[in-house]
Amino acid sequence: QVQLVESGGGLVQPGGSLRLSCAASRSIFTINAIGWYRQAPGKERELVAAFTSGSLTNYADSVKGRFTISKDNAKNTVYLQMNSLKPEDTAVYYCHGVDAIDGIHYWGKGTLVTVSS
Repeated sequence: QVQLVESGGGLVQPGGSLRLSCAASRSIFTINAIGWYRQAPGKERELVAAFTSGSLTNYADSVKGRFTISKDNAKNTVYLQMNSLKPEDTAVYYCHGVDAIDGIHYWGKGTLVTVSS
């Protein structure tokens, strides 16, 4: 079983920056495709950024060049650095991963990011 806990959300002005953290309950070597999704009110949940099984990264077109996903394996933590934030980035951001042992998907409870002046 895997637990994912997000932190770092909050209120930020347009053009500002924020870094989200996702702490996993066990080694992220055992979690595939770990990354971030987001969901704004009235909209579908969408992929923001994630690692692939080939250690490559996928980014939503809307965040390319502004967001960067990274990880610290020793700390079992994945980060999302968000720069040049826009009001349309406002959403609940969820950490997500797939258990490498049994393929079960795990989600964090989410952290709210609000971009507003």
